[in-house]
Amino acid sequence: MAFENYEVWFVTGAQLLYGGDAVVAVDAHSNEMVSGLNASGNLPVKVVYKGTVNSSKEVETVLKAANNDEKCIGVITWMHTFSPAKMWIHGLQQLKKPLLHLHTQFNKEIPWDTMDMDFMNLNQSAHGDREFGHICTRMRIRRKVVVGYWKDEETQRKIAIWMRVCAGWADSQDMLIIRFGDQMNNVAVTDGDKVEAEQRLGYHVDYCPVNDLMKYYDEVTDEEANSLVQEYFQLYDHDASLEDKTTEAYTKVWNAAKAEIALRRILKATGAKGFTTNFNDLGKFDQIPGLASQRLMAEGYGFGAEGDWKSAALYRTVWFMSQGMNKGCSFLEDYTLHFDGENSAILQAHMLEVCPLISEHKPKLEVHRLSIGIDSETARIVFTSKQGSGVTATIVDLGNRFRLIVNDVECIKSKPLPKLPVASALWIPMPNFEVGAGAWILAGGTHHSCFSFDLTYEYWEDYAEIAGIEMVHINKNTTISEFKKELRMNEVYYMLNKALC
Repeated sequence: MAFENYEVWFVTGAQLLYGGDAVVAVDAHSNEMVSGLNASGNLPVKVVYKGTVNSSKEVETVLKAANNDEKCIGVITWMHTFSPAKMWIHGLQQLKKPLLHLHTQFNKEIPWDTMDMDFMNLNQSAHGDREFGHICTRMRIRRKVVVGYWKDEETQRKIAIWMRVCAGWADSQDMLIIRFGDQMNNVAVTDGDKVEAEQRLGYHVDYCPVNDLMKYYDEVTDEEANSLVQEYFQLYDHDASLEDKTTEAYTKVWNAAKAEIALRRILKATGAKGFTTNFNDLGKFDQIPGLASQRLMAEGYGFGAEGDWKSAALYRTVWFMSQGMNKGCSFLEDYTLHFDGENSAILQAHMLEVCPLISEHKPKLEVHRLSIGIDSETARIVFTSKQGSGVTATIVDLGNRFRLIVNDVECIKSKPLPKLPVASALWIPMPNFEVGAGAWILAGGTHHSCFSFDLTYEYWEDYAEIAGIEMVHINKNTTISEFKKELRMNEVYYMLNKALC
């Protein structure tokens, strides 16, 4: 039900050459297909049939309507008969919503014994979709092409992935990220072109003075803070001594609760979907609001440390796309390296801010000294991540374009960190540590990334296609020599593309 306010439109291409009876049959088949797709239980977004289009005017009308309908997050097209593609030109020129071209057929098999010319005239997807595909390619229309029988689970799986990406894309088009403080001084990777990001990716990034946040902090009542502290004690394992109200540790938990309440309220008041913090600018906070950041990420708010607004926005999209899935996602940072031959891995952690959605076991609430920012005892929840395959992603600004870098990773069992009480994950980047880490660095990848156990590279492939940005995928088949060639070819492509535009 996560996407119940969204819908995807289904538009069938045909023409009037074969008579009115053919159009009626096309319409009936399309209705049956849409009903079947919705009843399959495999699609996260409702499909709405918008009729058969038989002329340029009909195409233009329905695609313009898609642009103006807030519930519509994408359009699926299918050519039941041969739909002359010149009639799609004006509509496609105006379409602003993501497009999926479904190359399928109403009937699964050829009716060898009964097929006649009427059947041939009616069922022309085999070449009708090629006609449509040609005009999309000639017009340089970005789209996803799904080939397969519409009842097959694999076909529906591909449509479902695209739907989730469309939902994430729609969510990002009015995404506000607020930044409390600037990014860490002199750090390049967390900076970037916010104007270009809004043009290309949709989200808007605003600075928010920490003093504005402090107004909300001062308004939090003792009763509200006490109530949230009790919620912490119910949700998380903790030492009994932490409940002693006379201790500094309890005070730190109590102040962390105030920080969470204040952050949540200012996010709701501004309509922001994500935020960044900076340990150099904490206002009246007596500690980095790490516990608040961990919990707000679990609720779906984007987060980026040290002012990293691109990671904050991307995490929100990761969380939004994966709603209803149950393995989890998090903002993470490459922290330190573990050299162990074939099991060489990277410890993923941060000072505090790792999302509990990826926790293997029930997190533990603890208070420990943190000597960065304010040298202070600081509340946090501590855990190690689940094991299994996942994918991590980041967006970098290369000056002339954004590059989406995606790496398949394998999370492995982590050992306890008794002297480093933070949440963490341990992973081997595919295809192995040396190639995976080397390719990430060659691509200009960040030390922050957005990780998911649920998403795969295909989600990011669809996202990059919709956004019109570069994507590179580091996977089990990656070699450094071929990856370098890909980066060089991409550089040539985007330099030429910019020159031609």
